[in-house]
Amino acid sequence: MNRLVTAGLLGAIAIALGAFGAHALKDRLALIPEAAGWWQTATFYLLTHAVAIGAIAARSALPARLWAMGSATFAGTLYAMALGAPRWFGAITPIGGLWLIAGWVVLAWTSRKES
Repeated sequence: MNRLVTAGLLGAIAIALGAFGAHALKDRLALIPEAAGWWQTATFYLLTHAVAIGAIAARSALPARLWAMGSATFAGTLYAMALGAPRWFGAITPIGGLWLIAGWVVLAWTSRKES
C-alpha cells in the first residue's frame, strides 16, 4: 500500500477513535480506571506515527512499515483493553512498541550518511 495512503488512513482512524473515545465511550471508559489513559495513549501514538509515515513517505519504506505494524499492534491492544479485553493483551503491547522503536532506529541508521 502507498505510504501516504497508509498515513492518511491511520491519521483518520486516530482522529475518529480519539473523538469516539472522548464522546461515545466516555461512560464505558470510566468503568475501568486505566481505560481512558490507555485510549488517549493509543490515539496519541497512532496519530504521531501516521504523521511520521507521511513525513518520510517518499524517502524510506522500512521505517514506515515498522511504524504501521507497531501502531496497529500498540494502539490496537490498548484500545482492546480499554474496551474490556483481558489484561493479558497488555503483554502484546510492548511488541508494538518495539516495532515503533525499531522504525525510528532504522530511520536514524539509514539517514546517517546524509549528515
